[in-house]
Amino acid sequence: MPAGSSVSIAAATATIPATAALPTVPPPTPPPPTAAPTPTPDPYADLTIAALAARSYGGGLLEITDTLESNDRFTRYEIKYPSDGLTIYGFMNVPNEGDNFPVALLLHGYIDPDEYETVAYTRRYADALAEAGYFVIHPNFRNYPPSDSGPDPYRIGYAIDVLNLIAIVREQSQDTLGTLRRANADDINLWGHSMGGGVALRVITVINEPYLKSAVLYGSMSGDEARNYGRIRSWAGSQRARFELAAPPEMLAAISPIHHLARVEAAVAVHHSYADDVVPVEWSEEVCGVLDGLFAAREIPHAPECFFYDLQPHTFRGDGDGLFMERTIDFFNRH
Repeated sequence: MPAGSSVSIAAATATIPATAALPTVPPPTPPPPTAAPTPTPDPYADLTIAALAARSYGGGLLEITDTLESNDRFTRYEIKYPSDGLTIYGFMNVPNEGDNFPVALLLHGYIDPDEYETVAYTRRYADALAEAGYFVIHPNFRNYPPSDSGPDPYRIGYAIDVLNLIAIVREQSQDTLGTLRRANADDINLWGHSMGGGVALRVITVINEPYLKSAVLYGSMSGDEARNYGRIRSWAGSQRARFELAAPPEMLAAISPIHHLARVEAAVAVHHSYADDVVPVEWSEEVCGVLDGLFAAREIPHAPECFFYDLQPHTFRGDGDGLFMERTIDFFNRH
């Protein structure tokens, strides 16, 4: 500015235009977080012995739907009960006189469901037990009409039907006016033939409570599901068999009762014929050997009682059948 100029600082600065405000730019929106992939559920996880032992059972009531027969010793009823949302039918033999009867659950072997009848070939065994003073319940199992259909890998659906039935017996027998009031729910025994024997073996491996007293395994399938593969393939089709055999070895071991027999608290009797051409007698010999070893090591409370028969078919006949039931009733009575 020249000397002598009197222009004020304020006037000079007033002629300088103000700097225009810059537009505000919003920060970039971060991309949404990438969701972690959902793991594929393990189709075998709920089938292990540990998983079955950890879950709950029961709920609902066993109901009489019809009276099928009555004689001077017992009355036979048609029954139904709930099992994991399915309705399971069967029959029940109840002695006419007395109270506080020990319970026998009869588990049938494989029959083509299209040919199955509610009162099946096991009738004679159920009748013998009722005449001996047992409260007998014979479930049809799921997938056997008129029972509902449902999942059954490794026959575990059948075992769940039995586990639910046991829980219902335990609950309902406490009702002094109920259908099961004359059953002694502290004395429950299992009888299983062929496929039903494999179901019984799984059940006594899952339940190791003192109220489950004993089990008779009659011409039973193996406790090793890898051994059962061939029989199931021929009976139930290759698709189901492929699923069962596709389990990883460690999962198949977790599912198969033969690897968990140290859990068994019930007394076990095994009956099998050397002439059985349906289920190999070696499978029962293996179960007896494992249980013998566990008893010798004091890991289970009872030595197995094992009986092997000559010249009897898969389902016994004649004198051999009579001897088998005499031994069964004696075994149940002692335990």
